[in-house]
This record gives sequence, C-alpha cells and structure tokens, in this order.
Amino acid sequence: MQSLSYVELGGTLFIPASHKNLPLIVSGEKYKELKSVVIDFEDGLEEELFQEAMDNFENILADINTHSPLLFLRARDSGHLQTLLTLKSITVITGFVLAKFSLSNAEEYLDAVKKTEYLIMPSIEGEELFHPLKLHQLKEKILTHKQKVVLVRFGLEDMLRQLGMRRKCNESLFERSATSMVVGNFIATFKSAGFAVSGGVYPCFKDTLGFQKDVKRDLAEGLFSKTVIHPSQVKEINELYKVTKEEYKEALEIVESQKLLFSQNGKMAEVPTMKPYSEEILLRAKVYGIF
Repeated sequence: MQSLSYVELGGTLFIPASHKNLPLIVSGEKYKELKSVVIDFEDGLEEELFQEAMDNFENILADINTHSPLLFLRARDSGHLQTLLTLKSITVITGFVLAKFSLSNAEEYLDAVKKTEYLIMPSIEGEELFHPLKLHQLKEKILTHKQKVVLVRFGLEDMLRQLGMRRKCNESLFERSATSMVVGNFIATFKSAGFAVSGGVYPCFKDTLGFQKDVKRDLAEGLFSKTVIHPSQVKEINELYKVTKEEYKEALEIVESQKLLFSQNGKMAEVPTMKPYSEEILLRAKVYGIF
C-alpha cells in the first residue's frame, strides 16, 4: 500500500472527467504546482458525456507515467468504482474519493477496495451530517479500513443545500450557527478517532482575499487539504500552507526535546501532547516551505 500523508495533498483540484485539458493536468504539465487532483465522474459530469469520458480516460491512463500530481478518481457509485478497477492501466492512480459515502453504501464501497492497494477519501454528503449517532456509525465503519484512509471529506455545498442556505463570498461557514455546529461535530467525530478532515470548497474563485481568509480559518479549525475548484486557488493555498519561522522553530524544539515539559516563549510546552501537531508543522515546512 502507498504511504501518503494528508499534508502532501495540498489544495485538491476537482475537475470533471470530460475536461478538455485532462491529459495535460494529470501528467503535471499544465499546473506544475498542483499536488493532487480528483477526476470527477459524478456530480461534475453530465450524463450524456459519461461514456465518452470513460473511453477518453482509459486512453489517458495508458499514457501516464508519473505520480505527479497525486491522482484520485471520484466514481459515481460502488458499481462504477468496481468498473474503474478493471481498467488496464488503473494502477497508476493513487486512489478513490468515495462519493456520497453513507450508511446505505459504505459496505459496498469498502468491500470494493479492501483487497486493493489504493488509498481512499470517503466523502460524507448526506443526512448523516446532521445526525451524530449516524455519523458515529459511519466513523466505526471507516475505522475498519483506517490504514487506507488519507482523510475524510464533507460535502459543504450538499450540506448548505439540505439546510436551504447559500454561502456568500467572504463568509466563513463557522459564522453561521447551523453550519458551524454541523462541521464542528464532524471535525470532533473524525479527528478524535485519528482521521484528518479536509476543508470545504470556497466557491468564489475570483475572491482571492476571501479564499485566503477561508484557508486560514480552516487551519485554525484543524482542517487541511482544501477542495479547490479553480487552478488560481492552487498557488494561493500552497503559499498559505507554508509555516512561519517561529512555528518551525517551536515545532523542532518540541520534537527534539528530551524533556516532557518545558517553558517555550511564555507558553507551557507539554511534549507528549504537542508532538503530533509539531510533527505536522515540520512536514508542512518540508513540503511547502517556510515564510
């Protein structure tokens, strides 16, 4: 099985399987700063283009000879995922996004990949988002395949649709009581079980300042690897994932410390509790750099 940290995903660009520049994107020729991409055969692909997209993608797979960027496929459902697994050159991909992952299809999805080496990113988009007990049940199912899970995603736009809301540009989802409660519970449920959780999409792709604010809030809430819908967001997010010199220095000091507890810049540094976060900071510095 491939070894991959969620930190390495960066901003994950979602593109429809019918995209005209698909060969250049998956080969890494078009967006050289792109670290991961999801090819969408589900919501982002019109029904009448499905078969043509499948035929074209099979040809594209045969020409891929690199794992840059990391390549994930968002299948329509568990049956389509099984079809994708039969493609001749499918082994060049990194893994799959499990679209609309729910209690009704979790077993089928997980059974399809359990004997493979592919990594997965379950995407929870339905009613389970609003029911803590059902969300807990989904978490328990995912835990049985924890070694395969890069991170867990939530459908932000799907959540808003079910709540009858629409997000404004430059508005954080944490500024509304309902969305803040739902996402807060989602974060607590999965991060407490050792899973990473991705940030939701920021739909206003021309609003650079709003996007930067959104990514910073994601980081503050413990979210990493944001869904991006426009290439211009890729460079922005890679810059925002850099760490400051102070963050790097403090993280290094904690990781290398022989003490369990010490004073650090006016704060208490408790090594056993702070070491995992510090290791993430050091990996971010390695992958994205230092300001």
